[in-house]
Amino acid sequence: MLVSGAGILEVARENSFAVPAFNVSDYAMLKGLMEVAQEAEAPLIVAIHPDELEHVGAQFLPAAIAWAHGASIPVAIHLDHGATLDQVLVAIRAGFTSVMLDASLRPFAQNVAATRQAVRVAHAVGVCVEGELGTIGVLDERASSASGIVCTDPDDAERFVAQTGVDSLAVAIGTSHGLYPASMRPRLRIDLLDELADRAGVPLVLHGGSGNPDAEIARAVAHGMSKINISSDIKAAYYRRMREVLADQSLREPGEIQSLALPAMKRTALHKIRLFGAEGRAGLY
Repeated sequence: MLVSGAGILEVARENSFAVPAFNVSDYAMLKGLMEVAQEAEAPLIVAIHPDELEHVGAQFLPAAIAWAHGASIPVAIHLDHGATLDQVLVAIRAGFTSVMLDASLRPFAQNVAATRQAVRVAHAVGVCVEGELGTIGVLDERASSASGIVCTDPDDAERFVAQTGVDSLAVAIGTSHGLYPASMRPRLRIDLLDELADRAGVPLVLHGGSGNPDAEIARAVAHGMSKINISSDIKAAYYRRMREVLADQSLREPGEIQSLALPAMKRTALHKIRLFGAEGRAGLY
């Protein structure tokens, strides 16, 4: 069933688990993730970044919405890291049930103003809004360290939620977007998460969740994280296996190639679902 982002996250917050938000870049990924989430009886957020939306086209959304309506689990369709009000409006018109307005790189007052504007238009048509406060680092496997991490201040988080009316808040507690190099071991600020969970008053979201040690992610869930975004981990598993499959020069049909690569992605997704405590939780909705 298709649900709002706010509804799916409030249940998670009340029951101390995190909903997986998997970024989707093509139809095969959508199909695979819908299948594994239903098999695990887990709620699911289908996250699509503006770059991914440009890649798949707005015509992709009716298929995602149809999958959600026919699913045996609750599914929200979420715009990930919308940067402008225009992107938010395009997403709402296309049928997203949840949007993010990420103005975290702007000064606090500008972030509040932009996010509040997104909340005003989205709430008018029953769509929920995620904001972001603090900044997540950015890295990839070629990097030696993360750059740009500014942890979320609890006082600012409390003021931000009160002044914007957001339904959920992405916070920075030490993660980075991308895959961590082998030499780097991220450490999450669980002490900060405890204070943020106490002060914010809305479900909290962890971006940059790929590559973090399982034990740290499990602790983050236990200490109040209600949604965890995963993009790099599932894509790396999918395309790593696809490169192996493509070594067989006789394969040419997408159905053959993707069917051999998707199980790797699905195994990674199922591991995350279980790690977040989301398996079997669809019955709570």
